[in-house]
This record gives sequence, structure tokens and C-alpha cells, in this order.
Amino acid sequence: MIYLDNAATSHPKAPGVAEAMVRFMTDTGASPGRGTHTLAQAADRLLFSARERCAAFLGVTEPDRLVFTKNATEALNLVLMGQVPAGGSVILSSLEHNAVMRPLHYLEAHRGVRHSQIPFDACGRPDPESLRTAMTRPADLFVLTAASNVTGCLTPVGEISRLCRRAAIPLCVDASQAVGHVTLPMDGVSFLCFSGHKGMLGPLGTGGLYLAPGFHPEPLLRGGTGSLSESEEQPDFLPDRYEAGTLNLVGLAGLLAALDFLEARGPASIRVREASLCERLLGGMLDLPGVSSPGPEPGAARVPVVSLSVEGHDLGEIGLEFNRRDIALRVGLHCAAAAHRSIGTFGAGGTLRFSPGFATSEEEIDVAIETLEAILT
Repeated sequence: MIYLDNAATSHPKAPGVAEAMVRFMTDTGASPGRGTHTLAQAADRLLFSARERCAAFLGVTEPDRLVFTKNATEALNLVLMGQVPAGGSVILSSLEHNAVMRPLHYLEAHRGVRHSQIPFDACGRPDPESLRTAMTRPADLFVLTAASNVTGCLTPVGEISRLCRRAAIPLCVDASQAVGHVTLPMDGVSFLCFSGHKGMLGPLGTGGLYLAPGFHPEPLLRGGTGSLSESEEQPDFLPDRYEAGTLNLVGLAGLLAALDFLEARGPASIRVREASLCERLLGGMLDLPGVSSPGPEPGAARVPVVSLSVEGHDLGEIGLEFNRRDIALRVGLHCAAAAHRSIGTFGAGGTLRFSPGFATSEEEIDVAIETLEAILT
């Protein structure tokens, strides 16, 4: 099957990931921080190495401030539930994923939290007047996706982090679609939530949260950490404050192998290849009758995500036809109804989303173009 759904999760994973996970299960298999025996110490070393390497990959200088979670959704929930007080206020872009919208709507219903949404266009540009107005009001948090999972557009993280610093508003960046594809400015970012299984090419069930100094939201979970076992209170130091329970060491072993691959291959070279594949895809698809693409134009910076609208055709039927021809893509709202409302594709049921990855070939892109052409004629 031709796999063009890497925005959901990367496939195949980086070479060496599966082998590293099996090796951990067969050779180590112990829990970190839960003993002084040889296998527990090996697990400790793996966890330490995973934290150090992920921090370096993200440009973080204090690895202990990087907390592992099972995905970016958990990290976003930790920030929203733990940082925003009852009756508080949140600013966000109109391109946010349900990983932000659903916990935020819960907070509105149960804790009286209010939010203001800044209109962003399909190319990631905020409405200047709305942004300026929002930044004049007190807020407890600004949440911003770094890259849209719908259109692939990049948002101005650096610009908004500067505005947040001036207004003393903590900034939470959802980097789920950005990490591994672009280098993010960390200056002024209070929280960075990331996924390990997308652009980082690691296994499902891996992700994390970076917390800038001075930020200590309430934990989502409390329980055993392997530290301060004599106390029945949750440790207040990092990373233990947020890592209750046994961590996914099998997944982190795989993530370490993925980082080995990325560093050996060179993230920049992978980005150039992904950009070339998107250009080829866009160029071919936009030549087809009735096909348009909300989002960055050909040649503009983006992550490897391309959405298409097809006039006069049922997107679900098109998706089924692609699947019948052994091509995997995503059809619909992509867990981001707010983004589709913002860019005007909600009423059409969303878009066709193509997301190539490091293993995608030019020939596979051409087959996808030819397939859509055949479906439409």
C-alpha cells in the first residue's frame, strides 16, 4: 500500500525502531527508578538518554524540564487543566486541534473558563486587529499550533511569543505537526507539547512536554515515581512531578533509535525531500479539474501536509476509491473542526489530506495524482 497519512502517524517508522523496542523487551524489560539491580539501572540509563537526546533535538538546554507523556494530547491536557485557574481566560488560534478544543470546552462548562479565538487564515496568518485586541486583555494562557494538521501551514510562533512576553501571557505551543519538520524558536515559549510518533518517526504512545522555568501546572496524575517512596505526597521536583506510574520505556527505546536515524540522515535533508514531494503533489493535483487546495501556495514554507477540495464530488467516495487502489490518505475533518470552520471547508465535510513522509517516493506521488485524475474522469 502507498501510505500518505503521515500526519496521523509516520509509517514506516525509522529504520532500527522496531529492533530497538524488541531489544529492550528481551534484554532489559525493567522499570526505571524502581530498583538498584542491573536491569533497573539499564532502564534508568535508557530513560536518561532518551530525555537528554529529545531535549537536544528540540533545542532545550535543561533536560529535566522535559516530561514524557503518552502523546501530545496528554501534554496539552496537562497544561490546560493544570495552568488555567477556574474563571480564567485562554486565547487561541482558530486552527486548533480537538486536543485543545475539547479540554477547553470542558473547562468552560465545568470551571467557568473563557476563551477568545483569533481568526487565522489557511496560510497560518492571524487577523492583525483581532490579535492586537486580544493581547490588550489579561489572559492566563495563549495556545497556538505551530503547524496546522489540516493545511500544513506554519504559524508565526516567534512573533506571537514576543507579543506574549510583552503582555506577560504564558504561551503553549502545540508542536505535534511541527517537530521533526521545522526548527521552532524556543525563546518565550512557556510550554511545548510534542508527539514522538509523527515527524520524529518514533513509535505510537510517545510524546512529551517542555516546561520553561517558573511554570509548574498541577499534575494530571499522581502516584508512584520511584522517588521519595517514604512520602505519600507527589514529588514537587521535575521531572517526577509529572511522571507518575511506569513510563513507556519500550516506546522510548524506539524513539531513541528514531533520533539516531534522524541525526545520521540529517533533519535538513529530510525536510528538503518532503518539501519536494509536496511541490510535486500540489503541482499535479492542482492541474486536475475542480481541484483546489486551501493552504500555502506551491513554493511556500509548510510541513508535509496537503489538503485538497474537489468541487462536485463526495470526498468520502473519493477516499474509498483511493483505499480500493491501495493508497492510504485521510478524508474528513481531521479532528480539527475549528480549523475547517476557519478556512471554509467545514460545510463540505472537510478535505482530502495527503501527507507524504521520508519513505515516500516520487513514483508514489505520481500514482496518487494519476489515481485522482482517474477517479474524476
